[in-house]
Amino acid sequence: MRKRMSLWLVIMLLAITTVLAACSGGNSEAPQEGEKVSQEAPNGEEKDNGTSAEGGDESMGYFEAESPEKNVPTALNRKDTLVVGMTAPKGVFNPFYWQTGYDKHVVDTVFDAFLVVKDDGTYENRLAEKIEVSEDKKKYTFTLKQGVKYTDGTPVTVKDYAFALKVLHDKSYDGQSDIHKVNIKGGKEYYEGKADEISGVKIIDDHNIEIEVTEPNAMTKDELGTIYFFPEHYYGKDYKQGDLEYMKDLHSKPIGSGQYSVKSFTPGQEVVLEANPDYHLGAPKIKNLIFKSTTAETKMAMLKSGETDVDEVTVNEDNVEELKSYGFLDLNLFKTNGYGYIAMNHNDPKFQDQKVRQALIYGLNRPEIVEIVYGQFGNVINIPQTSLSWSYTDEGIELYDFNIDKANQLLDEAGWAKGADGIREKDGIKFQINFSATADNEVVDALIPVMTQNYQELGIKVTAETLDFNAIMDKKDQGNFDMFFAAWGLTPDPDSTVYITNGAQNDVGYSNKMVDQYAKEGLAAMELEGRKEAYKKMYQEINKDVPAILVYQRRDMWAINSRVKNMEISPYKDFTHGLYKVELEQ
Repeated sequence: MRKRMSLWLVIMLLAITTVLAACSGGNSEAPQEGEKVSQEAPNGEEKDNGTSAEGGDESMGYFEAESPEKNVPTALNRKDTLVVGMTAPKGVFNPFYWQTGYDKHVVDTVFDAFLVVKDDGTYENRLAEKIEVSEDKKKYTFTLKQGVKYTDGTPVTVKDYAFALKVLHDKSYDGQSDIHKVNIKGGKEYYEGKADEISGVKIIDDHNIEIEVTEPNAMTKDELGTIYFFPEHYYGKDYKQGDLEYMKDLHSKPIGSGQYSVKSFTPGQEVVLEANPDYHLGAPKIKNLIFKSTTAETKMAMLKSGETDVDEVTVNEDNVEELKSYGFLDLNLFKTNGYGYIAMNHNDPKFQDQKVRQALIYGLNRPEIVEIVYGQFGNVINIPQTSLSWSYTDEGIELYDFNIDKANQLLDEAGWAKGADGIREKDGIKFQINFSATADNEVVDALIPVMTQNYQELGIKVTAETLDFNAIMDKKDQGNFDMFFAAWGLTPDPDSTVYITNGAQNDVGYSNKMVDQYAKEGLAAMELEGRKEAYKKMYQEINKDVPAILVYQRRDMWAINSRVKNMEISPYKDFTHGLYKVELEQ
């Protein structure tokens, strides 16, 4: 199979030979646009896209189809329709309320913002003609491109952007975004109902708007720039401050200025979209787009039959070889912008001792687990960041190689002594772990036997319960758990609240003042080198303190029918952002 260098590798090679002078990265891979949030996934399926590699690394790269002539009539006969397979969206196609990454695929296709993420995780102008930032970085003036229209023909103006800010600041807003982190002047007063307008938002004319913030940081421009335009004439006609309930009726009937518009939605089956002929970057080259619902059991069969053109398939050696054998599929394999981990309940006294947490990671054979599940398509990690990130470091990082003797020593030092039955105890309490795991999960299937055996050698009894993912998340929210396995999908920027005391995404009770301080310094620094130094210290502290047992970073794999051209995917950029460029080879 032929293997070619992708845009991502070119970017990485350029980064090696040039000086990286600045970073404008935002955090928006799985989260709300304008929101810096990582996304939790039920089975190690983080979202990211498209790296390539040369030099003999067959675990990554863009592999072109060996026999395009074997393409099937079902696909070839679709001359003006692209079918993308995915898990069924819930139908919440609202940029401020979407609930799953699959809803967000629709949102990204239908709506546009001032900025859009690039392959390397930084941002470039989309709807913005230009962006001016004051010297003190407290005022941001965005200029909207001329002639942009919504798909119903209504002109786009910055008033729609101002309306979006009102929705996000509204007292009744209960979506995922936290606009208050952006510190827009007057936002708090609007939220509290003490003002009818947000004082820091100044509409200059239909194409220019100034946003003033009280406390700027490294992410302010990107956060402001990635908030979607929200047509006030459609979403705001029934708006009353303090009451957004009406908006839920519009979730499955979105109107935006993006590449496509939603024509129909059949829950559990498909979303049918139609090209926006007036799209400001040019009409999409493919008229019809269908997001077809697939499952782990049906994905490869539907790709083989030609029912779907594109889908993300779980990466392992068997799946890779089978997809290659079809002959007419391109495969794009790359490092996931995320990681799989085992969470610990830090409100449980036994997990509050650093030596115990270190013992648990030393005493778990993580390489064996990764090898069983992913083989060459995964690797053990020791900091909660992808090696693709500018913030990644391996300096001063303990590798925690599997070492039962070291783990036993740490548990002894922590005062956990083995009893007559071989189970450790302290202060009359047995060291037992109730491990919550999702059913029918290949990672969990490999993890539980290894963990049970390893920890038994340490004198720890493991009891595993298999539940559906939502039930595990409910237990987490209630604080009713010992340990569970899940995964985080990272965003382009390292800023996150996962390990921050009382952070919005910190649901396990972890707290470390040094981690908090370094994270604050990393966000506040305006220069890249200052941010890199702060995050290096943060990752070193996290590595030492072990707030979670980090297990792996795997590869993602996208299968793409060879007749589909210009499908842009990178570890930071979803396929949705460049759909208007995609073509079908006739």
